[in-house]
Amino acid sequence: MHPEILRELSSQRGREMRDRAHRAGLVRIVSRARRARRRGLAETDEFAVPAVPDYVDGSFRLQPADGEAARVPTTGRAA
Repeated sequence: MHPEILRELSSQRGREMRDRAHRAGLVRIVSRARRARRRGLAETDEFAVPAVPDYVDGSFRLQPADGEAARVPTTGRAA
């Protein structure tokens, strides 16, 4: 058989095997997740967004304090 044909067949087989291994890995992950959910061990998908701190200079303050106008964060560059 011609070497180019053998090379192409070999690379095709490699692609098929990698694809099969990838699918088997996905099935394994889903199976473990389902099993954990049935047993009550599943992690919650909740994500808590941390609050943005009000820095010393008050640059993130949204509510005016004592008659001041609300401040908006600046980029630090002159326009």
